[in-house]
Amino acid sequence: MELTTLTSISPIDGRYRKHVQHLDEYFSEYALIKYRVFVEIEYLFFLADKKFFKLSNKISKRLKKLRHDFGLEDAQEVKQIEYTTNHDVKAVEYFLKNELKKNGAEDVKEWVHFGLTSQDINNTSIPLLWKHAIEYEYLPSLLNLNAQLKLLAKNWKDIPMLAHTHGQPASPTRLGKEIMVFVERVENQIEQLINIPFTAKFGGAIGNFNAHYAAFPKSDWIKLANEFVEKNLCLTRVQYTTQIEHYDNLAAHFDCLKRINNIFIDLCRDAWFYISMDYFKQKVKKDEVGSSTMPHKVNPIDFENAEGNFGMANAMFEHLSSKLPVSRLQRDLTDSTALRNLGVPFAHTLIAFKSVEKGLGSVVINDSKIYADLENNWAVVSEAIQTILRRENYPEPYEALKQLTRGNNHLDKKSIHEFIDRLKINDEVKKELKKISPHNYTGMVNFK
Repeated sequence: MELTTLTSISPIDGRYRKHVQHLDEYFSEYALIKYRVFVEIEYLFFLADKKFFKLSNKISKRLKKLRHDFGLEDAQEVKQIEYTTNHDVKAVEYFLKNELKKNGAEDVKEWVHFGLTSQDINNTSIPLLWKHAIEYEYLPSLLNLNAQLKLLAKNWKDIPMLAHTHGQPASPTRLGKEIMVFVERVENQIEQLINIPFTAKFGGAIGNFNAHYAAFPKSDWIKLANEFVEKNLCLTRVQYTTQIEHYDNLAAHFDCLKRINNIFIDLCRDAWFYISMDYFKQKVKKDEVGSSTMPHKVNPIDFENAEGNFGMANAMFEHLSSKLPVSRLQRDLTDSTALRNLGVPFAHTLIAFKSVEKGLGSVVINDSKIYADLENNWAVVSEAIQTILRRENYPEPYEALKQLTRGNNHLDKKSIHEFIDRLKINDEVKKELKKISPHNYTGMVNFK
């Protein structure tokens, strides 16, 4: 069958294609070839700048145009070469050599891929495309989502709500503060994420510049490689490697993204419970269907969809972060197929972000239900009462409140106030205690 969104095996390229189709600029086969071509051309320019050979203005312009305008037809030409070579990076090298030959620069074509192994190209082009995807796609999406959460937190900062620990009523809180918990957690992880460097390997067949030094023993190839990677590619060069980069920092990226996803899974489950408890209502769209058999259903599908996609992403991030740093001796090929899947968990994560955004945009606070739950749980003010009694040096206040409240499902304002009236304390303290209710016993929270 022809490949369409209906025939695609992966839901990323099928059902969810419209949400993430722009990611093919980073994670498709075309994108990988494009980034490889970019690195090879940058390296060619770098060697020319360092006076290893001369590039004419004509060839420089042609290479700059190819670097900028590299398209699907060019990538297809590379793939045609690969059918013969059965080697993807060598196909890129031959493609560039053919371009030089066609443009009358056969004398410089052997400077393409000079002294390099395939992993010098892979372990620069892949970190570069990953860096661009994080900076141009992931972080903007994450920051927008966290800004949406922060706005909701501020809008809901004065809404008192019954907290639940162990699934049971607990001291009241404020809804906005509960959302700020997630905002702060995400902010902390963003701070960690942006401090993880994007690292690259660039050092020849086993990382020692053997071929480079054999050809030009007087050149400081370590210094040159550091300059090329850091100035031309804006990456950080790892100084000691085997044939491949050790991927420890890339694994750190995966682990950080996984932690962020876990934070949002936690948020989705809380939102799911608030909907189940009727604290949140969902906006109803007239023509949508919640169940094929139960007409009344309005399900929390956006939060459930997000949770599922976060889970898929995390499963792959977990595998990648544990697999990539492990390679036999100076290298095996297991990293290659794993790295081709970078876009899969990335796409599932962005799909999940969009679902969370949609879910948050569909909820409406059910004030009456939140109020009723507080009013029906006067026992939660017992913490405040016993703490004030401790302040007053009242004998065994905790035990007195425990005897009153534990297992008593019929406590209300009247019974709490009757208990206060029986206490042997002065009238001012009694007035202080009677001012406390489940609706105002929410502590103090500073909002940024």
